[in-house]
Amino acid sequence: MLDALEYALDRAPDERVLAAMAAVPRHEFVAESPYANREGEQGGTRVLSPATAARVLSALSADPGDRTLVVGAGVGYTPAVIAETVGAEHVHAVDISREMVYEARANLAAADYGGVLVDRRDGSDGLPEYAPFDRVLVEAAAVDPPRALVGQLAPDGRLVMPRGRGAEQTLVAFEPEDSDDTGDAAGVRAVDEFGPVAFRPLLVEGEQADAGVRNRTEREDAEFARQGYFAPTGWEHEWIDWDDRLRGTDR
Repeated sequence: MLDALEYALDRAPDERVLAAMAAVPRHEFVAESPYANREGEQGGTRVLSPATAARVLSALSADPGDRTLVVGAGVGYTPAVIAETVGAEHVHAVDISREMVYEARANLAAADYGGVLVDRRDGSDGLPEYAPFDRVLVEAAAVDPPRALVGQLAPDGRLVMPRGRGAEQTLVAFEPEDSDDTGDAAGVRAVDEFGPVAFRPLLVEGEQADAGVRNRTEREDAEFARQGYFAPTGWEHEWIDWDDRLRGTDR
């Protein structure tokens, strides 16, 4: 797997990243062809190919001891590779999907990286309880870095994310810029680009696949559809109190 990376990447990956990837048992995280250089789907999330993972982690350029936040825990592989460099106790990961949080925790524990903290959060909100972070990796695309994540970045930190929409995405590294004369909070500036990528968009609360359906009709429609032939008819009107409606003025 590692030998193939030099042919798949335009820029040589960081040697520390390669060493970390060599140490992490990828088969504990990826069920199908774990060492093939290809992406896949697992548990409703996208699994990065080894080449893409190497490119993203090289862009992050984490050092030992760096407090790191990963937005988009996925199956847990990326946090595990980072943990090999910075130490598991310094890695924090969040995911908007509760199912992926459970899977990432289980995979990390099986691979002996149980010290990585994984929590269910809206990734755009970050993890303020553990800020500031020396490194922030966002494994989802957005037009600009979310303001909350910028605010949780250490003064000499680095944030890496896919910037853009749809097919027009570029992997970009950002670093803080100094506050201006008005005293506004420091922002970030793009310091390097690492080529085109194709990530799913950063979701906000309610957009995730396992989110509850707030509209009762839509929710019950799906529930009855799963019953198939045995679903009763006329169910969509059962919750309406027709007698009260007819006796009242709202006819």
